[in-house]
Amino acid sequence: MAFDSTTFYIATEALKQAVNAAITLERPLLIKGEPGTGKTLLAEELARSLDTELLTWHIKSTTKAAQGLYEYDAVSRLRDSQLGVEGVENVANYIRPGKLWEAFTADKRVVLLIDEIDKADIEFPNDLLQELDRMEFFVYETGETVRAQHRPIIIITSNNEKELPDAFLRRCFFHYIDFPDRDTLQAIVDVHFPDIAPRLVSEALNVFFELREAPGLKKKPSTSELVDWLKLLMSDELSQEALYNRDPSKALPPMAGALIKNEQDTHLLERLAFMMRRQKGPGR
Repeated sequence: MAFDSTTFYIATEALKQAVNAAITLERPLLIKGEPGTGKTLLAEELARSLDTELLTWHIKSTTKAAQGLYEYDAVSRLRDSQLGVEGVENVANYIRPGKLWEAFTADKRVVLLIDEIDKADIEFPNDLLQELDRMEFFVYETGETVRAQHRPIIIITSNNEKELPDAFLRRCFFHYIDFPDRDTLQAIVDVHFPDIAPRLVSEALNVFFELREAPGLKKKPSTSELVDWLKLLMSDELSQEALYNRDPSKALPPMAGALIKNEQDTHLLERLAFMMRRQKGPGR
């Protein structure tokens, strides 16, 4: 089945091609892009469109590659042996399968999301090379080999916090999600809010792109933040009026906390607004 846009997700032609190419090549799809551009949502909608399960492995700075395979709880086994708990002699009772194990042993092909791989140690991706290549791994405590019954579709996301090793990159199909243009954002808004007033969308998009283009902004507002902002505006008529009659020389739009997420950017926009007022001069 070829991946396409869904009821809840607008995919560009380039993204559709990338997903389908990765599935055809049976390679992990490495997705990069600004935070909030729908990288994680892509995996969710891909699983939905294929009518299959989504398994998500959220990566943290402390995550080790072996945790995706399995974890052996030696401490619990030692405690149970001291307490005389039944079944302690069977080491398999103390093996906890990881997300790769779950994906390999699933009854049908699943989508496995390895989310924000760049948060982990630099060696993390290389430690998964053999397992992702061979679709199998060895469990030393039990002497068994876990093999993929159905090769999972693997989506790997990265926010570019650190570079990934070349050996890992060679094994992936790569796609960078460009920030959506105005027409694509309009389509995304229509998916989320089919009954939204056209004027509200038009005015909101004007302000949204103005903010993204502000020079020196530390964190540009994202697609997901635009959706949150519109939801707030739709629920508050006073904010809508403030948006429609907004003075461009004022620093922040109504409900700006949905778009601007740190004090540095707030102060930057206030300085830019102040400079704009000075350029206009008194009485203008």
